[in-house]
Parts: sequence; C-alpha cells; structure tokens
Amino acid sequence: MRENLEAKRPAPDRHSDLFHSDCPGRAIFDDITSRWAPLILVKLAESPLRFYELRDHIGGISEKVLSEKLRLLTRDGLVDRSVEPAIPPRVSYALTDSGHSLAKPLRQLMRWVADNGETVLASRSAARPAP
Repeated sequence: MRENLEAKRPAPDRHSDLFHSDCPGRAIFDDITSRWAPLILVKLAESPLRFYELRDHIGGISEKVLSEKLRLLTRDGLVDRSVEPAIPPRVSYALTDSGHSLAKPLRQLMRWVADNGETVLASRSAARPAP
C-alpha cells in the first residue's frame, strides 16, 4: 500500500523543492528565516510602526541591519513602506497580506521557543563537555 502512495506522488521539482540546491525559493526561505526577519515580521503583525519604534522594540538590532532587512522584506512584498508628507517625512512600516500570513506561523514558532526554551537550554548545558 505504501509503495502505491509513493508511486502516485509526483517527483519533487527543483524549482519548488526547498531541499533542492537550485530551488529559487531557497533565497526567499533564507531571507525570511534570517536572524532578524522573524522578529520584524511578528512585531509588525501587532501594528504598523515607524523605524525608530521598530528598532526600540527589537533589542540588539542595529539601525543598519534593520534598514537592510526592511528593504528586503519590502522588496519581497511582505512589508509596506508608507511615507507621509511632512518635514521631516514620516515613514512607517506595516505588513502586507502576505506578510500577515507569514507572521502567523512565525508567531507560533516564537511561542514554541518560549514554551520549550528552558528544556532546550537544559539539554545544551547537559551536552557541554566538562572544562
């Protein structure tokens, strides 16, 4: 029976299979799973924010890195950058519909880390070689 199921399953396409090294989706996957992108996306899912507000909510991120990540996420259609005419211009960032759909599983992942972090840290400590 299992053989029949596997026989019916189409072969993975290198253009849609993230496990394939030539998959163009791999670059997208790398961008959205980078060190800072999940934090940016989950924070923006709560409400639109200005640059400095976002920077202040995400401890440890530099302005340069935040700017680069926002540029990438905007380019990929996950974040919308809006400029209000004022002096100086008021720039704010919000998630697009695609960004909101991505933020949901990222929020679940962050919840998992919060719920299981102590167990993981204990395992790390147990696995460390004695000095």
